[in-house]
Amino acid sequence: MSICKLSAGLQNMLNSTRALDFLAPLTVRLYLAPVFWMAANNKWNPFDSESSLSGTIQWFEHSLGLPFPELMAYLAWGAEYFGAIFLILGLAVRWISIPLMTTMIVAAVTVHWGNGWLAIAEPSAQLDMARSILQEHGNYDWLTQNGGFVILNNGIEFATTYFIMLLTLFFIGAGNYVSADYWIAKKMAHCSNSK
Repeated sequence: MSICKLSAGLQNMLNSTRALDFLAPLTVRLYLAPVFWMAANNKWNPFDSESSLSGTIQWFEHSLGLPFPELMAYLAWGAEYFGAIFLILGLAVRWISIPLMTTMIVAAVTVHWGNGWLAIAEPSAQLDMARSILQEHGNYDWLTQNGGFVILNNGIEFATTYFIMLLTLFFIGAGNYVSADYWIAKKMAHCSNSK
């Protein structure tokens, strides 16, 4: 068998996976939805009478120095809250990616930029000291039974990763079969073809 035939055969085999290409945008959507749902509910949970956006507004104003902190807080909350819902449904995914990407840019620049790239700090003397204190004075085994002890560095890594995932969804859309966008587009194409 020639190299050319082998290459063509391998390429055909690879191309046959295109029938499952809806899985990529689906898994990205399902990964991002809870991220934004939790972020929104940490700002304000409308189903909790004790919850309010006032803490976020104050943080935006006093700690971050953002202009129009009340408006910015509502916009960030709305993008994340409704964005999570739209991502789950696969509804208007390309459109909802825009305010979510904007939110990630604002978060990266205002909150995370000064901390560098890493979201989780590399091993350091500070981490070793914290570990030592917890081992001596805390229940270290209980704290680490499901994972290692880390220190949050709060760099731009996560915001950038989420931005790249959203940018991908912006260009490829929600995907076939398991999204409202797919079925709406299919219905619209059927309607325009029947005229």
